[in-house]
Amino acid sequence: MATDKNILAKGVKYLSGALPLLFLGPVIINSAFKNQESPLYPYVLGLGIIIALAAMFLIFKGITTLVKSMFDGDKNTNT
Repeated sequence: MATDKNILAKGVKYLSGALPLLFLGPVIINSAFKNQESPLYPYVLGLGIIIALAAMFLIFKGITTLVKSMFDGDKNTNT
């Protein structure tokens, strides 16, 4: 079984992009809940939720890309 290194690198890039969002999303959501009396509360909360959803999407995309690089890497070989 051969691993396609280009697709593997792409999956690692997705996961490395998700890492800061994993910390940033909950921090922003927590900050929004601490300042519920602020007029910007719904916007800050929405931003935190969008960042958290983006982190989940990037993790999903990264893991599926990693699996694709490992199991579909030998597709072009004639064995």
